Amino acid sequence: MDIRLTIDGHGVDATLNDTATARDFAALLPLTLRMADFHHTERIADPPRRLDTSGAPEASEPKAGDLAYYAPWGNLAFFYRDGEHSPGLVILGRLDDIGDTGRLASAVRVRVRVESVS
Repeated sequence: MDIRLTIDGHGVDATLNDTATARDFAALLPLTLRMADFHHTERIADPPRRLDTSGAPEASEPKAGDLAYYAPWGNLAFFYRDGEHSPGLVILGRLDDIGDTGRLASAVRVRVRVESVS
């Protein structure tokens, strides 16, 4: 599924995985998220509710550009740097252009909406 992020006024395209967690996230869209920095690696925000993690892997190793859900805390994580192997982290999708990761580093507000279904 194609989604569009508007990061502090700039449009950025991304693609969600075909997983239960990503579909559950897409069902919440459109969303406007207030972002905060976490470990100088990712921007985090709270969705309106916890996401379904049925069938999700037990852990993931995020890369710059990944959009993820951290199940233990129930928050979204948008990575602008590579992260460490993390139990409970579910990758939802990825930015289409890795060059857009720099925009995430300073994002304060991100609007996320469904662009189209592929």
